[in-house]
Amino acid sequence: MDYKATLDFLYTQLPMFTRVGASAFKKDLTNTLALCNRLDNPQHKFKSIHVGGTNGKGSTSHMLAAILQSAGYKTGLYTSPHLKDFRERIRVNGKMISEQTVIDFVADHKHDFEEIEPSFFEMTVALAFDVFAKEKVDIAVVEVGLGGRLDSTNVITPLLSVITNIGWDHMNMLGDTLQLIAGEKAGIIKPGVPVVVGEYQPDVAGVFMHKAEQEGSRIEFASEDWEIVSQSSDTKTLRVEVQKQVLPTFAFSEDPVLHLQLDLPGSYQAKNLKTVLSAVEELREQGYNITDEHIATALKQVKTLTGLHGRWEVLNTSPLTICDTGHNPEGIQEVLKNIASVKYSKLHFVIGMVNDKDIRKVLNMLPANATYYFCRPDIPRGLEAESLKQQANAIGLNGTVYASVKEAVAAAKVAADNNDLVFIGGSTFVVAEVV
Repeated sequence: MDYKATLDFLYTQLPMFTRVGASAFKKDLTNTLALCNRLDNPQHKFKSIHVGGTNGKGSTSHMLAAILQSAGYKTGLYTSPHLKDFRERIRVNGKMISEQTVIDFVADHKHDFEEIEPSFFEMTVALAFDVFAKEKVDIAVVEVGLGGRLDSTNVITPLLSVITNIGWDHMNMLGDTLQLIAGEKAGIIKPGVPVVVGEYQPDVAGVFMHKAEQEGSRIEFASEDWEIVSQSSDTKTLRVEVQKQVLPTFAFSEDPVLHLQLDLPGSYQAKNLKTVLSAVEELREQGYNITDEHIATALKQVKTLTGLHGRWEVLNTSPLTICDTGHNPEGIQEVLKNIASVKYSKLHFVIGMVNDKDIRKVLNMLPANATYYFCRPDIPRGLEAESLKQQANAIGLNGTVYASVKEAVAAAKVAADNNDLVFIGGSTFVVAEVV
């Protein structure tokens, strides 16, 4: 099979969460362990950092990978989902794996797939670990796919576990309370492995502290460790001054305030930055040579070094057109904060969602004075645009239905004046069609 035929096989023969949703989520690690066993257990052959959480885990993973690369470490990066190309999920020093690597892996292990019947995600995780072992990476940053405890990535024993935050997402699989969701996310905490939790959230902090105590793991809450002295942003750069709440031990230089610039301009990245800095502090304590210069250099070019897209990303300047992958209530809240920081005359909101999200909760957060362009992301789980419009109309949000994301974006750009703002979002899969 060529590359296209190989992807067609993967997408059609294996249950894929992107396409079918909850039915592709396996309730145990049996398949992943069986597949890794056939590959001689590559997950034990490289060092790793495990990154979970509801929001921000992708940005955090990419920032950590960029820093490790800049510090001279051969760095693997596994993330999901992809936006344009399947190979975005698996990178070594920022470069996607080759098409031939995917072709060969599927050809060599097709018989294993037929016997084990893994999901698409389970196969992808096994491929990533196989690549990282064969490439002999110094360290890999591995992003959790969904949840934590039962996620296919949870067969690694990392140097460090990172959990960004807890929010309302995937309740049909993870639980209908924040405590239950936190319990699933806390499942990546391993015996004796330190854990960094990005945000101290009173409702769920005890879940993490209890799990860490059970496992004999040291725990840090990054939001309690770092203070943002100042931050400002434009459409290209986030400028942050940050310092340790309790000084020293983590002295970048004589100046206790770190002056950093990120090429990820969303204001919410300041939260992720705290998580990243606490993770770097832990890696330093474990002997990794990461200087202040490595960090500053990396954060200025995260997108270039790692290929990250879709985080408060400017697509056009006339009219100003921005997309963001925020897709659950907490993610949309951060998007709305960023929209509020932009000067514009009128807001044109291109929105599409998938059918297993808390749609009403998200819609209730959106501004009534925007013009909406309703569309359906081109995946089986995509919510019909007419259904989205009806639910939006019921709470006073008005707009028009379009046959595709492309048509909705085109209509918004035609309708918008040069001093208006066109925002595109509601789902990662909407953003995937425009970046």
